[in-house]
Amino acid sequence: MRLLPMLLGLVFPACGGEGVDGLPVPPPMDMTRLERPASPNTYLAAPEGFQPAPDRVTAFKAPPDALYAAVKRVAQAQERVFLHAEFADIRQIHFVARSAMANYPDLIAVQVAPEGGLILWSRSVYGRKDFGVNEARITAWLTAIEKALTPG
Repeated sequence: MRLLPMLLGLVFPACGGEGVDGLPVPPPMDMTRLERPASPNTYLAAPEGFQPAPDRVTAFKAPPDALYAAVKRVAQAQERVFLHAEFADIRQIHFVARSAMANYPDLIAVQVAPEGGLILWSRSVYGRKDFGVNEARITAWLTAIEKALTPG
């Protein structure tokens, strides 16, 4: 392990782990009851009309199972992103993303609703600001998901 994450792990325990180490396994979430913190270190993408109001509206026409499979492939293809928990019966999956230098963990919860709506919620474990990292991640994932669902 690198020195900086090891030192940060003394103050921020989850920074000292690798992959999902140091973070509790999340239970299934009721995504319709998300409570966003006042701090600007989260980013939410969800269908129009979703509450709480998303930062970005998602709209996919793919069948729910195909959308779920595409999301999973896209997420697992990302560097420093680790599968944390999966609840396939409700099409919900949780990931941990680690920053390159300091190993800070971010949590990403994804759910494909029965009607095919896609919810992605990325949030920082530590810090008040995220310097746009969560928005950039969700934007990149949505672009990659769209591409993965495009025939040919």
